[in-house]
Amino acid sequence: MSKQDPFDFSNALPIINEDTEFFPLMSQQDEDDMNNEETPEILSILPLRNTVLFPGVVIPITVGRDKSIKLIKEAYKGDRIIGVVSQKDVSIEDPTFEQLNSVGTVAHIIKMLQMPDGNTTVIIQGKQRFQLVQEVQSEPFIKVVVAKFTESKYKDDKEFKTLVASIKEMSSQIIQLSPNIPSEAGIALKNIESTSFLINFISSNMNADVAEKQKMLEMSNLRKRAEKVMELLMLELQMLELKNQIQSKVRTDLDKQQRDYFLNQQLKTIQEELGGNSTDLEFEALQARGRKKKWSKSVDEHFNKELEKLGRMNPAAPDYSIQMNYLELLLDLPWNDFTKDNFDLKRAQRILDKDHFGLEKVKQRIIEYLAVLKLKRDMKAPILCLVGPPGVGKTSLGKSIAKALNRKYVRMALGGVRDEAEIRGHRKTYIGAMPGRIIQSIKKAGASNPVFVLDEIDKVGSDFRGDPSSALLEVLDPEQNNAFNDHYVEAEYDLSNVLFIATANTLSTIQPALLDRMEIIEVNGYTIEEKIEIAKKYLLPKQKEVHGLQNKDISLKSNLIEKVIEDYTRESGVRGLEKKIGSLVRGVATKIAMEEPYEPVLDVNDIERILGAPIYDKDAYEGNEVAGVVTGLAWTQVGGDILFIEASLSPGKGKLTLTGNLGDVMKESAVIALAYIRAHANLFNINDTIFDNYDIHIHVPAGATPKDGPSAGITMLTALTSAFTQRKVKRNLAMTGEITLRGKVLPVGGIKEKILAAKRANIKEIILCKSNRKDILEIKEDYIKDLKFHYVTEMKEVIDLALTHDKVKDAIDLKARTLPKAD
Repeated sequence: MSKQDPFDFSNALPIINEDTEFFPLMSQQDEDDMNNEETPEILSILPLRNTVLFPGVVIPITVGRDKSIKLIKEAYKGDRIIGVVSQKDVSIEDPTFEQLNSVGTVAHIIKMLQMPDGNTTVIIQGKQRFQLVQEVQSEPFIKVVVAKFTESKYKDDKEFKTLVASIKEMSSQIIQLSPNIPSEAGIALKNIESTSFLINFISSNMNADVAEKQKMLEMSNLRKRAEKVMELLMLELQMLELKNQIQSKVRTDLDKQQRDYFLNQQLKTIQEELGGNSTDLEFEALQARGRKKKWSKSVDEHFNKELEKLGRMNPAAPDYSIQMNYLELLLDLPWNDFTKDNFDLKRAQRILDKDHFGLEKVKQRIIEYLAVLKLKRDMKAPILCLVGPPGVGKTSLGKSIAKALNRKYVRMALGGVRDEAEIRGHRKTYIGAMPGRIIQSIKKAGASNPVFVLDEIDKVGSDFRGDPSSALLEVLDPEQNNAFNDHYVEAEYDLSNVLFIATANTLSTIQPALLDRMEIIEVNGYTIEEKIEIAKKYLLPKQKEVHGLQNKDISLKSNLIEKVIEDYTRESGVRGLEKKIGSLVRGVATKIAMEEPYEPVLDVNDIERILGAPIYDKDAYEGNEVAGVVTGLAWTQVGGDILFIEASLSPGKGKLTLTGNLGDVMKESAVIALAYIRAHANLFNINDTIFDNYDIHIHVPAGATPKDGPSAGITMLTALTSAFTQRKVKRNLAMTGEITLRGKVLPVGGIKEKILAAKRANIKEIILCKSNRKDILEIKEDYIKDLKFHYVTEMKEVIDLALTHDKVKDAIDLKARTLPKAD
């Protein structure tokens, strides 16, 4: 009997026989006749497992046990009277006498049917209740001595009649509320005349378990049985009303879901017919891929949990595709998948030397890393930061390192990145959420140990969306990046095996905490000699290949490459030089394509014909005929340069004027230099009254270019001293260094670039702070063999080295005592 329906009226059969064509309802007379029948003393017992038979009620029984089949066949041949008793424990296959309930019902076998599946079904009608007394037979089936069940009297008053009417009314309500009970059942219920049969009929068909029905069967008082039926009906009615309320609320959603389900089933069938993948096949494919992944236990549990969530989703729901994309990302990430490193150090050295000229520090650091990794296989990768001017090969060096290590290569441009989510990703709750660029790049690489270039890390910005440089702190910390947490992935990813290489043009804009996590390697600009070698070995062959020329088609001599470098480029790197060489190659390619005669070995005229007139004038030394003009050395974003500090005096009141678009630090250097000279005028044979009778003007040419920094300190000191003493500055001399009020000379940066600029300007001698000697030692000796270096610690040493004892031509007479003071 179904648990969903309060009644099952398929069993509503009154007293009938085999030839009955319709089922009339039991009348009071029929019930009286049934109760007056004699109860046999010994009955064959048919144990019932899932139901209870009440007097007057007709039910079908499927007989499956061998004992029961024998009993039914034997009884069917005789008087067709048997005893029906429900067993105490429904799980027992072959119950004994003790395992049967004590009260049963005498039953009449109306019909026996042989079903197509081989089972035997009998239709039986309850007659009278009986009490089990004693077992007389256990094989081949149970036979017992029974006693008639005695009914106790009940008070048939108004209250009882009202109770019966309420039971009828409540049963009618249940029939109306339940969609699975036919409306004819209500008509049949109203036409039952016998009160006892009505109670039995409802008890048999109501939604109650076997134990409850057995209790009602054992009740001798009809009134109490009616009250119990009323109680159970009340509970059933309440549950049915609540169920209908819930159904009415969700019916619309359920209807839509059912419609979507059927449409999806049809779509799945169509996809399978067309050879496509259904959602079930996709789910199984994800499961199979997940089993093959070499991820940790925690990630495996997380993946399976998310996969189960996908399985519960409707494929037509918007979140289905989002969840599918998320799971595919987890599967695409190379969890614990590594490429095998090549530990041939000599091969790595050859590759690095072949791809890049110079850059010895970086190459040495990579070889050291490889050497240690070869000895200790689980070493954490270093975080390198290559700092230098544009075009010196910082970014392309990452590719060479990946090639040397036999690793995958990925690059992430950080220039202009302002959103923290670019690094860490977005949470899945946002529309259009995606992982951060770190995870995306690792997925693209297909390995957990690539060479990862963080390009232009000094150009990372920040705004209201967060600070990406702060998010990079976790990425670039070897102690933390073994458990990198991307907001989208929601699982920790190990980045400790990734070789991060950051590139930057300057360190000043990098967050200090981020800078502290990286190993800084300076990549300085190239000398002219280095550029010539790079052009011959790398740039010219590359441009020939790009433009389809053979080696015989064009030839550039070293002196012409030097001319291109000096007259057409102004940079520390070789990016501009490559463009100019590309122009020369295209010029020759045009001649070849137009079949015009040309000379493969280019000369100066060919250079100027193709590239035009020289763009830059060579920074040349301007001589020492004018007092107060000194050559200084400066560092710029594109490399080193020379600059001229000019100092002049004019009658006045000692006012200091500074021009040339100078920054605050450079202005302060001029003030310090003047203060030092005034304090030590006797040391330099300067009449101290001059300072009050002459105005001082310091100018740095190229006024459109902003200039700042402390490195022009000794240059300004020398220019002022030359102006005050009218002594010549030594020929072909340049200098750089910071000064203090105590007369000390301090070291400055950018020495290599400054030295290269001095050499281009035909400078022969350079004055530096003694502490900068280490920077000179890092430059190849061949490049500086024509230069003479003077290392100083005191400002007096600078003056002694820089100024001669010869007066300049047309020197100003600075005998301050004989000159009238200005008004």
